[in-house]
Amino acid sequence: MKTPKNKHIDLTAAQKLIKNRKRPIDPQMLSAEILAGNTIALSRAITLIESTTSAHQKTAQEILAACLPHTKKAFRVGITGVPGVGKSTFIEALGMLAIEQGKKVAVLAVDPSSTISQGSILGDKTRMERLTADANAFIRPSPAGDALGGVARKTREAISLCEAAGFDLIFIETVGVGQSEIAVHQMTDFFLLLKLAGAGDELQGIKRGIIEMADAIVINKADGINTIAAKHAKTEFSRALHLYRPKASAWQPKIMLCSALKETGIDEIWQTLLEFEAHTKANGFFESNRQDQNKYWLQATVVNALKDRFYKDETVKQQLPKLLDAINTGKVSAFQAAQELLKNFK
Repeated sequence: MKTPKNKHIDLTAAQKLIKNRKRPIDPQMLSAEILAGNTIALSRAITLIESTTSAHQKTAQEILAACLPHTKKAFRVGITGVPGVGKSTFIEALGMLAIEQGKKVAVLAVDPSSTISQGSILGDKTRMERLTADANAFIRPSPAGDALGGVARKTREAISLCEAAGFDLIFIETVGVGQSEIAVHQMTDFFLLLKLAGAGDELQGIKRGIIEMADAIVINKADGINTIAAKHAKTEFSRALHLYRPKASAWQPKIMLCSALKETGIDEIWQTLLEFEAHTKANGFFESNRQDQNKYWLQATVVNALKDRFYKDETVKQQLPKLLDAINTGKVSAFQAAQELLKNFK
């Protein structure tokens, strides 16, 4: 067996993990390897998190419980932008710079669109060849074939495992489909909107909520003939931000230009991340925001679990079609039907 490229992987441990893949999983052994920074063990644990098998879920929760006390508070950065905006190139450029600064970088994804395509926005790792090959980086494609709530929960748990494995900068990418931006915003410290300069109104088609969430708006591909349009877009976004209320973090969102391909403007973005982290830790927002996020995910997990249990209930499954028919024929209201279902739900 050839020595893995990632120097931080223990060769003996890696061989042991590969050999024992078909054997019953030992949560303690896998947890120990994760804490030692073994990315093979990390990948396997995340696969267990993504599994729908009850036995795998039980093992995954045991691993999470073992790793949780050892998690470090990594800086979490959410990045959203439409397909074609250059997210992969941007993340690689910023990630490689962070590694040069001594950081260990993990890249995860929240991709509800994969429920249709069964694909992944990070499925093609060849787009980030340098980052993929670097010993201080870990890239994980998004779990496919799941609803947003499921994907988001699994990604949040994957964040904890990445932190336990020693990654101190975590990028969470989303394509901005449906409510995915909200999910990513609720699991990150810094939210970055990646845009392209175009003709006409730069704000057209952008949901107000995304701009309100953004801690920075970065206009990518600001090079060559696009330079003038990019500067125009920066001016428009700067004007628009003055119309929004101040952020709870007391941070003034920044509008920046960059060319991820040519790696210009990346230094400024990196410095902005460092400034934001220092600013929010100094004024207490960093910790209070983490606590608010914990509350959000606790409530969301309970709601999703109750919803899942409700629709799997045999009485509900029997009554639901009849009550839907009664609603459609005007015999009962939707409210009355819901009350009937809840009354009989055990």
